[in-house]
Amino acid sequence: MGFNCGIVGLPNVGKSTLFNALTETQAAEAANYPFCTIDPNIGRVAVPDARLDKLAALAHSAKIIPTQLEFVDIAGLVRGASKGEGLGNQFLGNIRETDAIVHVLRCFIDGDVTHVMGGVDPIRDAEIVETELLLADLEGLEKRQTNLAKKAKGGDKESLALLELVDQALAELNAGRPARNAAQHIAPDQQKLWKSLNLITAKPVLYVANVAENDAKSGNDFSAKVAAKAKSEGSQCVVISANIEAEIATLGTEDKAAFLADLGLSEPGLARVIHAGYHLLGLLTFFTIGPKEAHAWTVTQGSLAPQAAGAIHTDFEKGFIRAETISYQDFVSCGGEAAAKEAGKMRLEGKEYLVQDGDIFHFRFNV
Repeated sequence: MGFNCGIVGLPNVGKSTLFNALTETQAAEAANYPFCTIDPNIGRVAVPDARLDKLAALAHSAKIIPTQLEFVDIAGLVRGASKGEGLGNQFLGNIRETDAIVHVLRCFIDGDVTHVMGGVDPIRDAEIVETELLLADLEGLEKRQTNLAKKAKGGDKESLALLELVDQALAELNAGRPARNAAQHIAPDQQKLWKSLNLITAKPVLYVANVAENDAKSGNDFSAKVAAKAKSEGSQCVVISANIEAEIATLGTEDKAAFLADLGLSEPGLARVIHAGYHLLGLLTFFTIGPKEAHAWTVTQGSLAPQAAGAIHTDFEKGFIRAETISYQDFVSCGGEAAAKEAGKMRLEGKEYLVQDGDIFHFRFNV
């Protein structure tokens, strides 16, 4: 699949507790001491989608297979990480391999849980992590700039193109701003080169404000500050109580619903984290529906029909001919595939068709 979100933050902010709840496992050890997580834990999480259950019911599908998203629990970062402090080098290497960042910020006061900075201040904590990520990018790009400049002088066209992008990124970083600020100015034909720079601060960010159980429904003053920060940056913020989510994850469906109702919550906070992460990566879902299984699949926004076929099997993309397509709304309103076809709602789409979220496909291909 290859789409993943790295869970980052200072030590003891609730990263591993959140990861355990997300994956409904105890794969990541959660304890009250710094650097509890050393090697990154990776877990696949089903993306909640009520549409899939509806489609499966209409098609009488024997099996339901949701689309998935990967979450990576990464070692806690401390001030000086960009210079190798704590587990800095390992942390930075791990986060560089992810597609997006889920930044967990501690928004609860608990004397039994040590805070490495001595007190709760989520904005300060965010700035510490962001500064270390920025310094890591800055150091790497400055070294790369020197080498590219030499090659560019020799007439290497790719080095010249890369150097221009490096200069744009450095302008932001030297001003104390993340590289993603420069991303909006990168031309479409330069996007591939831009991504090859693999900058940590170019990755999209979702802030997760981890609050105490009593604040899970409405948040608190700490989480309000995080939400304001996210809004000012054009990022997203989700308020959760990682401890509550960990407890919910162990319950059955009926008990889970009752527990949420007692707390005054309509859905688990994890569902909002997963959906936010999914949209953060610019993903959309299409479906293949039949009596054997109802299957949700993931592609990036802007994908064409052959690329969607390739998400199922590479041979489908290579031999793509046409895509029999029904929109989710038409499938449901007509009461199933046969009725949708009778109503003329099934379309034959070709290689240039832009996949829409909720499309239901049958691919015609020739190998």
